[in-house]
Amino acid sequence: MYANLGLLLAVSAVVLLGTSAYEFPRTAGGGSLTGNVVALLDKMLLVLPVVELLYTVSFREHAIVPEPFLLVDVIAAIRRVLVLTAEIGHPQPGDSNVFVFFVTALAVLTVLILLLAISLLLLRKSARVRAAG
Repeated sequence: MYANLGLLLAVSAVVLLGTSAYEFPRTAGGGSLTGNVVALLDKMLLVLPVVELLYTVSFREHAIVPEPFLLVDVIAAIRRVLVLTAEIGHPQPGDSNVFVFFVTALAVLTVLILLLAISLLLLRKSARVRAAG
C-alpha cells in the first residue's frame, strides 16, 4: 500500500512539473507575462508538498507521524502567502474589495503559519522528553 501511494505521489509530482513546463511557453505569448509567471510559481510551489509527502510515505518508518504533515501544511501556507503577495501587485480592475481580501487572507495565513510552527515545536519537544525519559 505504501509503495502504491508513493508511486501515485511521484507520478503526481512529475505530472505537475510536466504540465507546468508545457503550459508556460504556450501561455506566455498570450496574456500578461506577470499573470503567467504567478500561475507558474503557484504550480511549481505545489510540487514541494507533494514531494514532502512522497518522502514521508516512502522513506520513513511505516507509521503515521504528524510532524511531516505539519511541515507540508507550513509549506502549503507559505506557498499561498507567496502567491498572494505576487498577485496583490496586479489586482483585477473593477473590484474594490481586493485589497481587503488580500490583507485578510494574509492575516489568516500568518496566524495559521504561527500556530503550525508552535505545534511543530511542541511536537518535537514532547518527542525529546519521551526519548529522554
